[in-house]
Amino acid sequence: MNHPDVAVVGAGVTGLAIARELRSRGLTVVVFERAGIGAGASGVQPGGVRQQWGTRVACRLARESSAFWGEVEARLESRVPLSFGRCGYLFVAESEATLAQLAANVALQNEEGIDSRIVRSPEAGELVVGLDTDAIVGGAWCAEDGYFDRPQAVVEAFGRDADVRHATVETIERDGSGWSLGPVTADAVVVAAGFESAALLAPLGVELPIFAEDRYLFFSEPIRERLLEPLVVAPERGFAAKQLADGRVLASDLAARGDAETGRAAWRATVRSASEALLPRIAHVSYSLLVRGVYDVTPDHQPILGPVGDGVFVAAGFSGHGFMIAPAVARIVGDAVLDERDPVLDVLGVERFVTGRLVPEPQLV
Repeated sequence: MNHPDVAVVGAGVTGLAIARELRSRGLTVVVFERAGIGAGASGVQPGGVRQQWGTRVACRLARESSAFWGEVEARLESRVPLSFGRCGYLFVAESEATLAQLAANVALQNEEGIDSRIVRSPEAGELVVGLDTDAIVGGAWCAEDGYFDRPQAVVEAFGRDADVRHATVETIERDGSGWSLGPVTADAVVVAAGFESAALLAPLGVELPIFAEDRYLFFSEPIRERLLEPLVVAPERGFAAKQLADGRVLASDLAARGDAETGRAAWRATVRSASEALLPRIAHVSYSLLVRGVYDVTPDHQPILGPVGDGVFVAAGFSGHGFMIAPAVARIVGDAVLDERDPVLDVLGVERFVTGRLVPEPQLV
């Protein structure tokens, strides 16, 4: 197939989900990937899915996607189980000011139909066994948040039966009524190549303010004892932790940036200090593995979605939450390719950076 209806650049979770959506609507689709399915950011993300956000657009994308994830095994075919564990997310507040910000976010989430709530420290201790409630004043809780223990299997399931071509797309050029990507000419192109989307689209005069940002996760060896079930985020300490189904504990210094060799000791100290203060049950855990990932980040930490030219579309700049909102993004971009404009595009289109209509996301991890 050398003249498909649509060519998708990038075989991460976003590109594959969009390709699947377009195929379900009867279009022929070719996906270009230079390395392999989920070889970029999708291959190292930990599989978390949450609905606790601080902007309406993020809440709407998350809520729609959460409904998909709740039915994932019926919606996607996979060689391994794709069960989504709703373990809950707790954002803890060590000050009344932080709790007030979380409360404002929860009020917004509730207006968007998300079942989150504010809890005071005694209830937080009941939700997270081992949490030192003396160290906090409360937190924000959503029991529907959770994670996939095999996120790469989810990415592969989106790519099932996809026509994936292992090739590097160096240029996108107008070719008659279509777009040429080397050996293939398509009627439309969707660029979902993470932070590299900017360089690919720049020759077409499209400026995408997306940059790469390093992120790091610590993993322990598997631990038989269950130490931490919900995912706990401490915004004031820049710390997050969760025990996975296989027994490994995941922990992160959310401010970790730069070179791993020079930063590792400081990041480990942050994790240790936060664990001792908030989650003493995991304070003894040793983290044998440090994994580097890359976020494709925009100035407001919201994705760029929709058309950027005649027959050219973008889905990039997810700032670390591409996996969790992939189902909604696939539906919205699918609509756009078929000339159906979802109102979300009025908020997340690339033109917002020129007109000054940024939508800063306050509840980041």
